Amino acid sequence: MNKNIKKFVFAALVGSVAFTSCNKYLDVNDNPNNPEKVEPNLLLPTVEASLSQIVGNQLQVYGGLWAQYWTQAPSSSQYQTIDQYNLKNTASDRIWSTIYRSALNNAEIIINSERGANNYTIGMAYLLKAYTLQVATDAFGDIPLDEALQGATNLSPKYQTQKEVYNSIFESIDKGVELLKGDLGTTPGEQDMLFGGDKASWIAFANTLKLKAYLRISNVDAATAQAGIKALYATNPTFLNKDVSITFTTTGGNQNPFYTEMVGLDYVQNVVASGTAVKAFEANKDKRSFALYNRLFKADNITLQDTVAYLIQGDFRGQNMKKVSAPSPATGANAKNTASAIAPVKLFSIAESKFLQAEAALKGWGTGTVSTLYNEGITASFDYLGTEGLSSYLAAAGKFPTDASKQLEAIITQKYYAMNGFQNFEAWTEYRRTGYPTFLIQSKASILANGEMPQRLLYPNTELTTNLNYPGTKAITVPVWWDVK
Repeated sequence: MNKNIKKFVFAALVGSVAFTSCNKYLDVNDNPNNPEKVEPNLLLPTVEASLSQIVGNQLQVYGGLWAQYWTQAPSSSQYQTIDQYNLKNTASDRIWSTIYRSALNNAEIIINSERGANNYTIGMAYLLKAYTLQVATDAFGDIPLDEALQGATNLSPKYQTQKEVYNSIFESIDKGVELLKGDLGTTPGEQDMLFGGDKASWIAFANTLKLKAYLRISNVDAATAQAGIKALYATNPTFLNKDVSITFTTTGGNQNPFYTEMVGLDYVQNVVASGTAVKAFEANKDKRSFALYNRLFKADNITLQDTVAYLIQGDFRGQNMKKVSAPSPATGANAKNTASAIAPVKLFSIAESKFLQAEAALKGWGTGTVSTLYNEGITASFDYLGTEGLSSYLAAAGKFPTDASKQLEAIITQKYYAMNGFQNFEAWTEYRRTGYPTFLIQSKASILANGEMPQRLLYPNTELTTNLNYPGTKAITVPVWWDVK
C-alpha cells in the first residue's frame, strides 16, 4: 500500500494507546450505516492494522503469559496481575475497544458499501470480520453480535451465545468467498497489507480460517464440525502455504505494536523466558529456543551460554538480581533491541495451517497423510526460524507417534512449540480446547485455588457501566462454550 497511508494507519493506532476517544481516521464517520462517505479500499488497511494491535500486542501478552512462553520479569511489574490471574474488568477495556470500534466497526462500513467495483474488498472485509469475531468470542465467550455494529442507534447491544457467534463466523466466511470468486470488482492492490489484493491467497485464508473454526468447536458439536469440514474438503480447497503477516518498518509509528508499547514504557523489559516452555525445548534437544529467546553471556562476556536462562512461571518475587533471558527480537518482545520494531504480527502461519490439516485428517474428516502434514508443520517452524537439527528432531523428540491415542497430543504440542512468540493467544486458546500440552503449570504467583487456570478474559468495565444488556461478570475460571475437555 502507499507508504504514507500505511504509516498514518499505524501511527493513528499506536498513538491512541488507551483509546479514550474516537480517532478521526479509525472511526471515519459517526454512523456505520452511512458508508458512502468512505472509500472501502482506503479503510481496509485500518481493519488489518486493528487486527495487528489485537493479536500482536494486547492478546499477545495474555497469550504469552498464559501459554507460558513468557513470565513477568523480576525487575519490573507491568504484567504482574496477568501472571497472578488477578484481573480487573478495566484490563479488557482497550482490547474490547480495538475489536469493536476499530476492527469490526470499520469492517462493517466496508461491508455496507456500494456493491460492484467494491465487491472484492467487501469479500475481504467479511473474512476479516470472521477472523475478528473468532478472536473476540474465544477470548470472552458470549459477545454482542447482531446489534453491536449499529452505531448510535443501539448503545446497549444484547449479547449472543458463542454458538450463534460461530454460526455468524461461518456465514461471513461463505459470503466473503462468494464475492471473491465473483466476476465483479477490482482488487485493492497495495492497500491490502496481507496479500496485496491477491484473491487466491484470500480464498486460501478463508478455507484455513473455516477449518480452524470448525476444529475449534469439534469437541462441543462434533456433528456440525464433521459436516462442515467434509463439505469444505469436497470443494477441493486450497489452504495457506505461506505465513499471513503484517510487516513493519522502523520509521515513525509503523513498528511492531508490542515493541511500540515497550517503547512507551521506557524500554523496560517486562517479559522474560518462562521455564515451562524452555524446559520443554531443552528436554527435546530442540534448538529453536535459541531463536526464540536471547541467551546470556558467560563470565567472559563474549561466549553465549549453552542454555536459555529462565524463570519458573510466576516466580518473579524476590528475584530482582536474577539474570533471565528475554524473548528474541524476532518475536517483537525484546525491549532492548530495536530489531523488535520490524518483527511481524502473524495472523496465520504455515505451521498452523499444516497442523490444522493434520488434525482434520486424523479425525477422518479431511484428506492427506497425517504424518506428512505433521512433519510439514514442524519443518515450516524450523525453516522460519532458521534452526538446524530438523532431521534429528523428526527422528527423535518430534517423531510422529505410532500409538493412535498419542497422535492428537503430538499435533497440538508441536503446534504449541511452533506458535511460541508469534501466535501466543492462539496457543493458549488451543490449550483450553485440547488440554495440550500437558506440562503447563499454575503460575507460582496465582491467586486462584490450587490447580485453577484462566479460561477466559473478563468483560470490560465499559460494558459493565454503559451496556444495559450486560450479562454480568463471569470469572476467568469459567470455560467458554467450546471448552469441554
